[in-house]
This record gives sequence, C-alpha cells and structure tokens, in this order.
Amino acid sequence: MNPQSFIHAERLIPSTYVQQGLNAKKTRENLIRHFIEHRKWPEEGWDEITIESFLMDLSQMDSNNFPLNCSVGERESRIISNIVARRHFRMGHGIGRSGDLEEVQPKAAGSSLMYRLTNALVVEVIRYMGVKSIAGCFLSPMATGMSLVLCMLTLKQDRPRAKYVLWPRIDQKSCFKSIITAGLEPIVIEMQIIGDELKTDLQKLESQMAALGESIACVLTTTSCFAPRSTDSVDLIAVLCTQYNIPHVVNNAYGLQSTRCMHLIQEASRKGRVDAFVQSTDKNFLVPVGGAIIGSFDKNTLDKISKMYPGRANASTTMDVLITLLSLGMAGYKQLIAQRKEMYAYLKEELGKLATRHGERLLDTKGNPISMGMTLQCLSHQHDHGKITMLGSVLFLRNVRGARVITTTDVKHIVSHKFEGWGAHNSNYPIPYLTAAAALGMKKSDVDTFVQRLDKALVKVRRHSTSVTPTASVAGSSINGDTGNPGGPGESTTASTSRASSKDSLRK
Repeated sequence: MNPQSFIHAERLIPSTYVQQGLNAKKTRENLIRHFIEHRKWPEEGWDEITIESFLMDLSQMDSNNFPLNCSVGERESRIISNIVARRHFRMGHGIGRSGDLEEVQPKAAGSSLMYRLTNALVVEVIRYMGVKSIAGCFLSPMATGMSLVLCMLTLKQDRPRAKYVLWPRIDQKSCFKSIITAGLEPIVIEMQIIGDELKTDLQKLESQMAALGESIACVLTTTSCFAPRSTDSVDLIAVLCTQYNIPHVVNNAYGLQSTRCMHLIQEASRKGRVDAFVQSTDKNFLVPVGGAIIGSFDKNTLDKISKMYPGRANASTTMDVLITLLSLGMAGYKQLIAQRKEMYAYLKEELGKLATRHGERLLDTKGNPISMGMTLQCLSHQHDHGKITMLGSVLFLRNVRGARVITTTDVKHIVSHKFEGWGAHNSNYPIPYLTAAAALGMKKSDVDTFVQRLDKALVKVRRHSTSVTPTASVAGSSINGDTGNPGGPGESTTASTSRASSKDSLRK
C-alpha cells in the first residue's frame, strides 16, 4: 500500500494501529532503499518477509507482470504452471540479452536490477575473503566446468594459433573435460610427490611453456582439490605466465570459502598474470547446483567473457544467491567461514585419533586447507585392494557421502586420455588412502557421525573374509553414489548371489 492507502485505512481502524503498520513497512523499505542506493552487503541478514517483498517489487518491474501488458512475441515469459511461477517469483525473462550477459533486458528491468545487485554482493564477498584488487565478476548461469569452457574460448580468440592447455593434473573429470569441450588439447603435467603431498612440477610446466609458446591457449591451475594434492603454486605460475605471455585461468571451484586459497589468488595477481578465476555457487554459497562466479583483475577481459555467452541466461541461480546472501548478511557468512575453519581443525583431530587406533596416520598435506587424507595400509595386502574398495561400499551403504577411498591403482579413460592411478592425482602415489573434506556448512555432528561410522566400517572390513566379493564396483572408489552395476549382463548367477549376500552382510 502507498501512503494514501494508509490514510484511508485510518477511517476503518484506529490510527495508532495503522501507524504501527506503516512504520514497519517503512523500516523494510529503508533496508531495500539503502541496499539499492549503496549496493552494500547488509551486516545483519534480512527476514523472509523483507526478502520476499523485495523480490515481488522487482518482479513487478518485469513486463510480463504489467497489469496492461499485451504480449505478441515468442519469448514473453509466459509461465503456464502457477507452481513454477511462484517458485521464480514470476520472473521468467532471464538475464541479459542475446549478445551479453551483463546487458540490461528491456522487458525485464527487475530481473536486470537483481542481476546487477547480486554481482555487486558477490564482489564484496570475494574482497572480504582476500582478493582485494578484483576488477569485477559476474554470475555465470553454468556450473564451474562449463564456465571454464567460456573463459578458455574467450582467451583463444586472441590467440588464433593456440590449441593446447597446460594442466597440472587433478583427478576430477569436469576439469579435464572442460578443456576438451573448448576444442583444445590438454597437456597433462604430472604432480610431484614431496613427502605425502602432491605439488606442482614447475620445471616441467615451464619446459612446456618454452617449447609450445604461442600454441598454448592458457594454463589452467587449481586451488581447491582433494588431498593429498595441494593447491597449485598459482603465484609462481602467474610469474611464468607473465614471462612467457600466456593466459592463466584458475579453477577455484570451492576455494572461495578458504581465505588461504583467496589470498593465493590475490598474491598471484600481484606477482604475475591471472586472467580469470572461477568458483562454484553451490559449494561456496550453499545453493542448488547450476552456477559459477567468473572473476577477473581486468575489466576488459571480464567484458569479453561475458559477451562470449550466447543468448539469455537463466535467472534461478542469481535469485538463489541473492536470497542467500541477504538472508545471511555479512555477519552470517562470516560465522559460516569461521565455523568451517573450526570444523577443519576438529575433523583433523578426530580423524587423527581414529587413524592412530587403527595403526594408520593422517597424510601430511599442509598445502590443502579444506581436504585431508588418512592412510589405509591396514586394508592393503600385496597389491590386493579388495578390502579398500569394500570399505567404500560399506561407507556408502551407511550413508556416508563425500568421502573418497583411493586404491591408487585404478585406471580411468576420459576421451582419448588414459589416467593411471585415477583418484590419486598421480600415476605412482605409493599409499592407498581415504579423503574427507571440511567444507562450508559442515557441523560438529557431521564429523562425529562420520568418524563413528568409519570406525565401525574399518572394524567390519578388517574382519570380513577376503574371499567375499565386494558389493559393487565403486567407480574410482568414490563414495558418491556411483556404485556400478552388480549382477549385470554376463555375470554368473553364483557371482550375483555372492554379491547380494555380501551386501546384506555389510549393511548390518
């Protein structure tokens, strides 16, 4: 209601009650006005009514919600399901125009304003986490892998002879496939084993730079990763990229939640060349999968990447991020970051105690601020890793998600490339192990439950007869739902029965 409506309302109910309602409305309106005026992240989170009121105001600025709207085009935000319309606050025009993600959409002033404000908030988050000199960023409607493709395709435009990407190895399929999808050829740089840790082989990387020169589209480095791989030496690689005039893209998938990863990117930009860095929205902002943040230290580079995206973009991720950041406020997000650091220390302490009880140890991986590993030598006997993969199956059946059991002997073919020792980021890592990560949103109860279930699983597997076939072929020994196809075509009835009985036994 506008002020005039409140005046008329005083004829129907006592004016003191009307004024109370008006004052509450003005309080919310002032929060919204201040946010739009200053584009600053609120210190304290907003309540749901304020956020919903704000989104409804934005929605009413989109042409499809005009009371006298007359639509005769083919793309007019016609939404037939009321459930879908409510889910999106009746915003259906998307983000940007056909030639530029950041261009204002004439039919969707509210959606365009939402996008600009969300990008402004995310820049604040990035600066708070340690990348102070960022020139800007934008929210990509694609997850990390495809957003990396967008960056590489943009950089390739200025290097017509380029066809290679130098890639310090990380065993995560979407990273490798992003290079292939961009129409480029990956040059895999194996990691160096130093103690327990896997570190960037700068000597091999530089030798490829010197040999391939202008035929290199970019170097694709990684910050956040599964132990025992450490973050790449992004700062030193940035220096080499400046020296050899080679673009540099950083895959910072879930590194935004780590001040150490962010300070490393900041230091890299200070010392040398970083053209773009990409981070996931779901991992760093706790929203559904589907978006990424592309940041750069050069506004022209950022504009080129934005203009490379064809067509309009879905606004769902933008709305999710905006709602989440306004709900949390700066104070709420700071609390989540502090909690994550506490959980890392707590997980390390509790997992270390468990490792000692089973005659194992934590891998010494100081260069990884999020993930950690525990050796599984008690389950490995003369290159027989049946019990290690069985542990993965047992944990999966006990609803443990996200941990990874690595045999170090698995082989994976991706497109035309063969990866020996898949999962270990190295062809010759000497020790089988299990990884766990203290990521944003983890709670003390998650750590306690994980350690208890892992303890019971280790006891069960160590006692289990090696003659029993594991329940399933756990792809890459990963405990993430990819459990193969037990009892598939060509398997004997006896084998299938054995697997089924094993599954029942391990479930107990």
